[in-house]
This record gives sequence, C-alpha cells and structure tokens, in this order.
Amino acid sequence: MNARHSEPHLALIVEDDRVVRDLAAALLEETPLDVVEVESAEAALECLQECGGEVAMLFADIRLPGSMDGVQLAKATCTLWPTIRVVLTSGAVADELDDLPECVTFMPKPWRGLDVLIQAEKAIHQPQPPVT
Repeated sequence: MNARHSEPHLALIVEDDRVVRDLAAALLEETPLDVVEVESAEAALECLQECGGEVAMLFADIRLPGSMDGVQLAKATCTLWPTIRVVLTSGAVADELDDLPECVTFMPKPWRGLDVLIQAEKAIHQPQPPVT
C-alpha cells in the first residue's frame, strides 16, 4: 500500500452546479488532496461507503438535487465518518443553518478561494477528532 494513502487523501465535492463544482475542484487540485466530484448527496454517500476512510474533506452545497440535501448529508457524514472535515456552502442562507451539526463549517456563497484552501489545509493537518 502506498504510504501516501495510509491517511485520508481525498476531497469529495458535492455540487450540482457544474461551474461551481469545477471551480472548487480546480482550487482543491492545488492541494495534496485528490479530488472526487459528484452531483448529489446520494452519489456522495455511495462514494463515502466505498472510500470513507480515505476522505479528508467533504465540500458540499446545502441545496442538492434528489431526496437528500447537504445538511442531511453532513449529519450522516459526521455520524458515520466523524474524522472527515465537513464544509457546507450555500448562496441562500435560510433556516437550514439552524440545524447544522457542530462538526460542520459553513461558508456562504460566493466563497473565496482562499477560504476553501484554508479548509483543505485544516482537513489535511487538523482532522476532526474521532468520537469517543
């Protein structure tokens, strides 16, 4: 097994807007993280089930197509994979923010590229502590 892959090394981007997803991917590709892109929370859960231990950062929009939104995805991720840094973003700040788990960092859209890179740096060097 490659030593680089013994620790989480993936950034999972969950965004249905192709332009925003491409921008986030371009930023995160400048980090040591490998980037995986999906359009829905359901696709993100499939990816997490396959390689959750390899994911260092989940970067997701709150409003997503399908039956699950980003808040529900964040809750599932925080419960099932508590060491993943979860970052949610949205251009429409609403009541959803009242329901965010403590483990979630929220970044309003339009976000700054530097803020995304800071979160990636934290995901790499300061992973969330596991639940004890």
